[in-house]
Amino acid sequence: MIKYDRQKALNLLQEYTKSDSLLRHAYAVEQAMRKYAQKFGEDEDKWGVTGLLHDFDYEKYPTAAEHPFEGNKILKENGYEDDILNAIMGHADYTNIPRKTLIAKTLFACDELAGFIFAVTYVRPSKSIFEVKVKSVIKKLKDKGFAAKVSREDINNGIEELDVDRTEHIQFVIDALKEKASELGLAGDK
Repeated sequence: MIKYDRQKALNLLQEYTKSDSLLRHAYAVEQAMRKYAQKFGEDEDKWGVTGLLHDFDYEKYPTAAEHPFEGNKILKENGYEDDILNAIMGHADYTNIPRKTLIAKTLFACDELAGFIFAVTYVRPSKSIFEVKVKSVIKKLKDKGFAAKVSREDINNGIEELDVDRTEHIQFVIDALKEKASELGLAGDK
């Protein structure tokens, strides 16, 4: 069994990503992926590294022509396996890489939603994820002006592809992020 080295992945992430918000997004997706790996009986380290690295190249290569293509080349050079590479390629719909594996479907289902949950948390008076409810997330998803850059279509397609209940999935990701609230900057003004 391959041992997935989080520190090696973290070093790569931090080499390419300097933005605090992008780093927190990577940590959030890592956390959601780890929790889903637990739920599905999969390798937590492998799934966590996949979440951690899914956008590592975005700051340096932000265009659709570059991300995640450039990053995938770097990951391949660093010895990451094809299922990780395919999951990362598939998280960007425009790559036209089909999401056939559970890890790929889960990454896609968690990516945009994690970012959206951050946005919902930040508009709470307390700025605490502990006050974020599923109904608030669903209400904000209907408001096209709120966090307008977040693709509702990707969120909906991710839930459909993963074949999970919408409410349960949103709650699952909220709960996963609550476990790392302080590290993610989501603990609020307490």
